[in-house]
Amino acid sequence: MSGASDELYQQVILDHNRTPRNMRALLGATHQAQGLNPLCGDAYTVYLSIDGAGVIREVAYEGHGCAISKASASMMSEALTGRTVAQAHALFDAFRGLVMGKSEATPQDCDLGKLRVFSGVWRYPARVKCAALCWHALRSALDGQGATTTEDKL
Repeated sequence: MSGASDELYQQVILDHNRTPRNMRALLGATHQAQGLNPLCGDAYTVYLSIDGAGVIREVAYEGHGCAISKASASMMSEALTGRTVAQAHALFDAFRGLVMGKSEATPQDCDLGKLRVFSGVWRYPARVKCAALCWHALRSALDGQGATTTEDKL
């Protein structure tokens, strides 16, 4: 990334780092899972409230980590609310492809929206795991695994 996109990237990431959205425990969560990156210390628990029709009604998370991981968790929580479980899986795949530099893996019908600010993360391999940590915890929660996802599984 360069120029104006660098500035946008920095502003969006810094905004979500300073003022994270939905950072709290979610009472009555129907699904949850943890993500842990022992190499850098990032650790999050992702909570989901999914209704009987398979629609994600609420997303929250708690934990700690670097600006990239916190911003990613915050933006993920906003992007998933109101989506179906199938749409959440598609968004996971699209985001993972984006941060790994595989934009051709992004489905045409999956709008990443503001999440595109993470498009340059692939250039910094250690940061890919930071950006993807909460997303992998999300996938574990969606799949009903409830397990802890660790750095070696990212």
